[in-house]
Order: sequence, then structure tokens, then C-alpha cells
Amino acid sequence: MNSTPIPRPLPEPRDVRLSLPGAELEGALTLPEETRGLVLFAHGSGSSRHSPRNRYVAEILQAAGLGTLLMDLLTRDEDEVDRFTRQFRFDIGLLADRLTGAIDWLGRQSETRELPIGLFGASTGAAAALQAAAARPDRARAVVSRGGRPDLAGEALERVQAPTLLIVGADDTPVIPLNDAARRRMQASVEMRLVPGASHLFEEPGTLAVASGLARDWFMRHLAPGVDSDSLRSAEERTG
Repeated sequence: MNSTPIPRPLPEPRDVRLSLPGAELEGALTLPEETRGLVLFAHGSGSSRHSPRNRYVAEILQAAGLGTLLMDLLTRDEDEVDRFTRQFRFDIGLLADRLTGAIDWLGRQSETRELPIGLFGASTGAAAALQAAAARPDRARAVVSRGGRPDLAGEALERVQAPTLLIVGADDTPVIPLNDAARRRMQASVEMRLVPGASHLFEEPGTLAVASGLARDWFMRHLAPGVDSDSLRSAEERTG
């Protein structure tokens, strides 16, 4: 079981409905007290806002004072079709448009419009996150990919301006060269980190905790640069 200290109680998520061009989508918005920034999640193939791995990562970020928005990228009807055809989960353009719409939606809400935005993508969601970051360079301040397929972002890779962290399992051998190829195409500040003992889904004990810590530190560095990550981590360990 992946675990890392998380102080309690964490803020309660609030169900929200995002009215986007061509779609009404459901999400869970969580805003800690004195929120330092907000991370928008883009889940992977066939997943949803209820993904236990993304919810775990979200809790680590919330404990550090970062808000999170986990959302479904497909409507209920689209999700029903996708269960049988898988036609939407690999439609990176559609998913990126939904994320871009969510960034715009956050910019219209009084409680989130001033917050710096980060994007966290897993699997195919990483490519959609990078395309959304390229489409909204003035809003997207940082991107993290976990076990992602950034190569599927295509020509958008060269346009991404946000500092990007590519987290890959060291045992996820098919995906490592794809991430490295995407890294070499990018013009933005980009780092690639391998998590020892981790496969594609980071199911091995402790590996998701390591990936979550890397994501937290990256977002804190770029969304809340005035906060000392080492001091924050020590405080979390004392209260966890």
C-alpha cells in the first residue's frame, strides 16, 4: 500500500458542475485555507475524477496548501460509449479542449480566478494537459506528468512554456523512451525523474508516495515559490 504522512483533517471537496462549450462536466473542487495555488487533474485512459491514485495525489497536494480540481473529462453519454468503443479516451484534442475550458472556468470563479494554475496528467491525460498548457500559457504555471504519454501532445510540445516534470516508473520500460523523446522536443524547462521499482500504474508499495512527493515539490516550487518545501515537509511529517 502506498502511504505518506497526510495531516488531518483535510478540507472537504465540493461538487461542482462546469459549463463548458459543448459539454456539462462534473468535478470535485477542494480549496484549503490560504490556498497557495490550484492543480487541475487530467486522468488517464478510461478513468474519472474518482480515480483512487489521483485522489491520493490530490490529498498530498491539499496537505501542502494547494487546491485541487478533479473532473470528468467526458460527459456521461460519452463515457457510456467509450466503455465499449474507447473512441474518446484517446481523443487528445477533445480532452485538451475540455481542460482548456476548465482553466477558463476557473478564471471566471471569484474564489479561484487569482490562483496560479498547475496541471497534473496521467497516461493520455498528460498529453491533454500539455496541449492545454500550450493553449493557455498565461494561466498554466506548471505541469506534472505521472506515467504519462507526453509524446501524444504532438506539435504542442514545442509551444509549452510552463515548467514540466515527467515522472516515469523505472520499470515502465516502454514509456521511458517516449517520455525522453518528448523531453528533448520541449523548449520549456523540463525534468524527467524515474521512480525506482515503479511500473506504469505505480502500484508497487511506496512508489505512488514517491511520485506524489515529487509532484508536490514541483508544484510548490512553481506555484508557491515563497514556501520552503523542506520546512513544509517536516511539518507534514510531524502532524501526519
